[in-house]
Amino acid sequence: MVNSIEYFEQLEHNPKDPNPWQALFWDRSIPFNPTSKAAFLYDSQTRSRQFILPVARVVCRLTIMFIQLIKLLIPNMAFPKFLHKCLYWGMKYWITPEANYLILRHFNLGSEVLQFIKENVLGVDITMNPLKPTRLEDVKDNLFLNHDLNLFNFVIRLNKDMQQKGISIKPVKYPDLSCITVGEFKFEKFRNGFTNILDLSTAIEMFTPIYQLLLTDKDFWRASNSLQLDETIGLYAATILNSPEKLVALNNKHPMIPLTTWSAGFRLTLHGLSTEVLHALLVDLKKAQKEKPLVMEESTGS
Repeated sequence: MVNSIEYFEQLEHNPKDPNPWQALFWDRSIPFNPTSKAAFLYDSQTRSRQFILPVARVVCRLTIMFIQLIKLLIPNMAFPKFLHKCLYWGMKYWITPEANYLILRHFNLGSEVLQFIKENVLGVDITMNPLKPTRLEDVKDNLFLNHDLNLFNFVIRLNKDMQQKGISIKPVKYPDLSCITVGEFKFEKFRNGFTNILDLSTAIEMFTPIYQLLLTDKDFWRASNSLQLDETIGLYAATILNSPEKLVALNNKHPMIPLTTWSAGFRLTLHGLSTEVLHALLVDLKKAQKEKPLVMEESTGS
């Protein structure tokens, strides 16, 4: 994988022809892990995204509509194990190392965000199923499907437990951030052959109809609707942090109004970015908590 941070830092700035991705790299208005942000922007400027994505988006969305008609006749046809083998094969041989890094990182971030919410709702005791992949081989273990199930199961278990115990999510002055990873996640080295050309957005668009075809109609609709839970999870975290303004970067809004499945690929990319922003907020808060005692000690000493 290319050192994306170094690439943008060393990229010459031409005032008469500024690089749009370089501008976004230097922008710090939204919290974002520097490595993942650089990887996403580097991946976004590829020829794949410029030339293949526009065609792939149209073809794949038409394919989703066609498969939906097939699912009317055979709604329960499903091959989840074969699906995840296809996803693994596609990721290993066709997707850029930067995109694979962002995908595996996303599962780790999502698990930590859900764990953070659980740890900071006093009195809640629910079962968790954290997903912490470190290599592409982990995809074969129904990783994508389990990720979708985790989101819905978490919301159901959390709210049922709170209702039964008469408790609610409240602001926490000093939230428990022990589950949040500040440094980088350790991943097995990604293949970077001559066929690894598909950027993240293009890969997601192309994988979506395959995902739909090899899962039951119910599983695919649930996966598509899970993207709307960004607003729900964001509200939980914002309540704990007492910072409703932090929801500004969430884009998959209105969980009670499901959208059509044809736009699932684009919304999945937004889902990944929203998770990155929320996790970055928690990382910044954890860093601030560690620095605060030092500041207090220095002021006491003086």
